[in-house]
Amino acid sequence: MLVPVDGSTDKEQADKDQASHLAPSVDLGVCITIHGHFYQPPRENPYLDAIEHQPSASPFHDWNERIYHECYRPNAFARILNDQGQLIKIVNNFEHLSFNIGPTLFSWLERYDLEVYQRIIDADRQSCIRFNGHGNAIAQAYNHIILPLANYQDKVTQIRWGKEDFRSRFGREPEGMWLAEAAIDRETVQVLIQEGIKFVILAPSQAQRCRPFGASEWQEVSGSQIDPTRPYRCFLPEGNPNTDFIDIFFYDGPISRDIGFNDLLTSSEFLAGRLGQAVRGDHRTAQLVSVATDGETFGHHKHGGERALAYAFTVEFPKRGWTVTNYAHYLSLSPPTWEVELKPVTAWSCAHGVDRWRDDCGCGDGGGWHQKWRRPLRESLDWLRDELIDVYETLAIDLFLCPWAARNEYINIIRDRSEANLNQFFQHHQRHPLSASERIDALRLLEMQRYALLMYTSCGWFFDEISRPEGVQILRYAARAMELAGDVAGVQLEAALVRRLSEAPSNVECFAHGGEIYDQLVKPAQISLHQVAAHYAMNSLFTSYPRRHHLYCYHIDQGDYHLQRIGNLTLAIGQINLESSITCEHQSLIFAVLHLGGWDFHCGIQSFQGRRDYTQIKHKLLDSIDQGSAARAVTALTQVFGPEAYGLNDLFAEDRHRLMQLLTRETLTRLDQLYSQVYRDNYGILMGFHRDGLPVPQELQVAAAVALTHRAVNHLRGLEQDLSDANNLSQISVTGHLGELAAIAREAKLLGCQLSLSDEKPLLEQQIVRLLWHFVHHLDTTTLDSIVPILQNILTISQALDIHLHLDRAQELFFDLVHHQLRISENTTSALSSPLSPNHLRQLLQLGHQLGVDVSWWLKNDKNDSDIEVA
Repeated sequence: MLVPVDGSTDKEQADKDQASHLAPSVDLGVCITIHGHFYQPPRENPYLDAIEHQPSASPFHDWNERIYHECYRPNAFARILNDQGQLIKIVNNFEHLSFNIGPTLFSWLERYDLEVYQRIIDADRQSCIRFNGHGNAIAQAYNHIILPLANYQDKVTQIRWGKEDFRSRFGREPEGMWLAEAAIDRETVQVLIQEGIKFVILAPSQAQRCRPFGASEWQEVSGSQIDPTRPYRCFLPEGNPNTDFIDIFFYDGPISRDIGFNDLLTSSEFLAGRLGQAVRGDHRTAQLVSVATDGETFGHHKHGGERALAYAFTVEFPKRGWTVTNYAHYLSLSPPTWEVELKPVTAWSCAHGVDRWRDDCGCGDGGGWHQKWRRPLRESLDWLRDELIDVYETLAIDLFLCPWAARNEYINIIRDRSEANLNQFFQHHQRHPLSASERIDALRLLEMQRYALLMYTSCGWFFDEISRPEGVQILRYAARAMELAGDVAGVQLEAALVRRLSEAPSNVECFAHGGEIYDQLVKPAQISLHQVAAHYAMNSLFTSYPRRHHLYCYHIDQGDYHLQRIGNLTLAIGQINLESSITCEHQSLIFAVLHLGGWDFHCGIQSFQGRRDYTQIKHKLLDSIDQGSAARAVTALTQVFGPEAYGLNDLFAEDRHRLMQLLTRETLTRLDQLYSQVYRDNYGILMGFHRDGLPVPQELQVAAAVALTHRAVNHLRGLEQDLSDANNLSQISVTGHLGELAAIAREAKLLGCQLSLSDEKPLLEQQIVRLLWHFVHHLDTTTLDSIVPILQNILTISQALDIHLHLDRAQELFFDLVHHQLRISENTTSALSSPLSPNHLRQLLQLGHQLGVDVSWWLKNDKNDSDIEVA
């Protein structure tokens, strides 16, 4: 237990010093801190370093992307709307939230949308300016491991990786750290203090007892009775009371639960009212109303929650005289005057300590299934971890000066895998100058350890069933770690792990136990370098690759490539050098892929044995296809590469689906033509049915919908082509494709046809943003005269075609243009130093109205507004 040292004269004196010197020096009044824990489990395929398509996240590619659109971007650009749903103001909620973002999620966000990523970084910078160097962001232990269940070295690595990831992004040292599931024990506290972390955030249920500095009597608060409006200090037993401590904020439990599970975020007034109930009326000089919840609550779990938050931060809280701050800033002005003792081992989402991540404790997602699989899964991975430690320590000592120091600093390579950074890392850590093969082994060992950490990601145990995606994902990390161990040390660990996993019973009959899950869901997902080469080869039939190409986490250099088509037969032969951008392992391979038409592919892969051997194989295969016989070509390919061949099903899912669409395009085109002919031939009959109010035969109605959709798609893509050259927009006639689209919209409405244009919607949204961006970056009347009418027509016709556009990015561009570049506000009737005339400004702001931006205040102030019509 984390018990302060009792009966010590030094300790009592330290308490008195704390009480006398650390008392608040300013009257802070009521301060509000809302903490968002933003996190998603790592979802990347360990062989591709990329997230594959997740159908359950439809209509988005994967769950990261879906939650990005529902939460991360909306909070970076939170909207305040008027009662007509028009945009009044954009707020960066991260400038007001206390927050942490899981490093694995942040890495994905950095790749996916640099604009949102940078806006979060800028928000922390702005908060540092506002709060005397104390930013809103805090760090997180790297990949959400339950730290009390980790060994000491893993605790150290997780915290150091979290700190370094934070430092590399925010450019400063983290003051606080979020612990996965707020799980904590004595050793975790010890490592946090050792690593310089100043404070953590915990649930009130994790406190055992507390007392003011200098007091001899403890107050029992084990039933979540601790006062969460003040910070507390937790001392290490038998440590130096002046240095061996960490400060703790306990969030308000009831309010935090209400935010997550009730309706507080339907209204900023509701939220402020509920927070106000926590304000103590005892006239203390400073009190902190602190709540914490998953960041995804704001927009993903609670739709529109980010808007309620934005209005609360900017209007409701200031109206009540409350100060929005963060934990580090509050701590700098009002340091603890109380100490706390924690319960031995606790977390915020398990009433049984940390049993949710190791035992059948009953805590789950409400599915009603047992969790008897949790302990065998934990024990299996603990066994594997220890085996991997033996491999690492045995081999790494010959490569690194200190293997564990190298692992602790490997985060610098994870963040930046450039050759220069890799060289610097090895110069600092290598025991002797490493050869190329030794470097590869060193990287394999470090990657093995990285996956050994990733396989402990807490989500694997959180729910009720081991075969859920989260459980399968951590087993995929385990599989990759074992494969790397085999590559570098020759050890075979998989069979022993599967035997242990067979003791983990599944709730799903078709799997029976964890061993079956591993065999059915994990092993088939493993990918070899030969499979990567086969993927490249089959795609090369439909994609013109450059000589050097980056495919997922592999660099591919094309040594030779030849494509031959005869009739419906296509043969591609090539030689490539394939290298992993992560471990630097590489292989020279040759391939041949034969496409017999349709879905029939035969692809062979083998090692490159030299130019002469490759040339002989190439000539033999080309001779076989020159005879125009599919059978001879298949026989020749089998003779060269053996009976094992790759087909369409061996492609990675993303590209398999893309090729399936390509292969069916010709058939779909013929069907479109057929339906269009049926529609044209029967147009008069269709109109007769509609004119007389009779039910239209389904076949004719379907033909009309398909034909009109086909026409609309052609014109939308033609419009995109016309608009691709932004420099010639003035020459585009808005009555071309736009006029045809307007006619199609009228025809579809007349016939009651629902057009299928969902695939074209993103293209229209991109065109609107691109056109607006072009104007913003030119900002002259000529560009305005050409672009604004086109944009207005696109918006009008999209509405007529029943395409519900997401205009968020266009609104953001327009809002920035009007309020920051042209500097127009409610208090001005014209732009300051604007290159636009009043008439042009009026035209521009009418476009804003169509985009859903509130510009009524300007139009009302315009002295020439009598001729303005606002729809």
